[in-house]
Amino acid sequence: MNSKMLSRTALLILSTVISASGMASDRPFSIAIHGGAGTISKANLTPEQQKAYREKLQQAVDAGYDILAKGGTSLSAVRASINILENSPLFNAGLGAVYTYDGGHELDASIMDGKTMNAGAVAGVKHIKNPIDLAITVMEKSPHVMLSGQGAEEFALTQGYQLVPVNTFDSESRYQQLKSAKEKIQKAESNADYQASTGSNTHHNYQQSALDYSEFDYKFGTVGAVALDQDGNLAAGTSTGGMTAKRFGRIGDSPVIGAGTYAENGVCAVSATGHGEYFIRYHVAGDICAKVKYQKKSIIQAADEVINQRLITAGGTGGVIAIDQRGNIATPFNTEGMYRATRKQNEPAQVMIWSDL
Repeated sequence: MNSKMLSRTALLILSTVISASGMASDRPFSIAIHGGAGTISKANLTPEQQKAYREKLQQAVDAGYDILAKGGTSLSAVRASINILENSPLFNAGLGAVYTYDGGHELDASIMDGKTMNAGAVAGVKHIKNPIDLAITVMEKSPHVMLSGQGAEEFALTQGYQLVPVNTFDSESRYQQLKSAKEKIQKAESNADYQASTGSNTHHNYQQSALDYSEFDYKFGTVGAVALDQDGNLAAGTSTGGMTAKRFGRIGDSPVIGAGTYAENGVCAVSATGHGEYFIRYHVAGDICAKVKYQKKSIIQAADEVINQRLITAGGTGGVIAIDQRGNIATPFNTEGMYRATRKQNEPAQVMIWSDL
């Protein structure tokens, strides 16, 4: 082979490599995150607080996006974004976890890999700084999907985790929320007791107090992320500190696969936030993906129908972030606001709190 032929061969190989790398960079990828939905009033959120929330959301979405841009996995991106939110006291997850009725903290999290349909979740853990990490370890290192309470923490120790004191999650602002919630709950229960004693209430006392309790705005929070990587793999993750003043080991939708978290390659990935009891009953995350998969609806239409039609008709409040196989993103919510951020390939991030951004 002469020198000219060698040169042509080298050029052909080089052009093939460049073409392949160009094709790789053209593959769609994107990410969306949320930091909870609820009564987020503009009047009660100072400019300084708005700035703090927006900066943290920006940091979290950029962290996940950077991983995707470098060819990293959707699972890694979801984990990185959620870790940042868990490590911030601004959100109801990790260090920002709310208090239980008894003054403790019980944290939940879940993860789902759309490529393998594998999933992991933890519920009611008290000594795990980043519950999403343990959920991933459950998925990757155990034959189970969900571990709870002491058992989950015993498993964590076998995997080299360092347990943290429960007061790691203490904060004055969350404690004041607990005091306010308990006052309202106790008042509701006193009214229920009075109605029962006078025969004016035919329902069980706890049923009445539970009904009143569900009206309190202490059920929102949660953080989550969904991502599509350059290999077309979808992933979703959710982490929460639960409901303020929750009792009896209550577990919401965040660690429940199909309710608060779901991902399936070629279909969609969803992370939810809101009144967990409704999200469990109506299988919200799974329902959205089912509409995309079987009814061939767009991710925007499917998510809107579930959140702003089916769920709200039933009395459920909250929102979701959802992404499809092409990187299209939906972030519907039926509350006053939802902390969220999105970023698509080669585009700047969008950081939003209310419907008008």
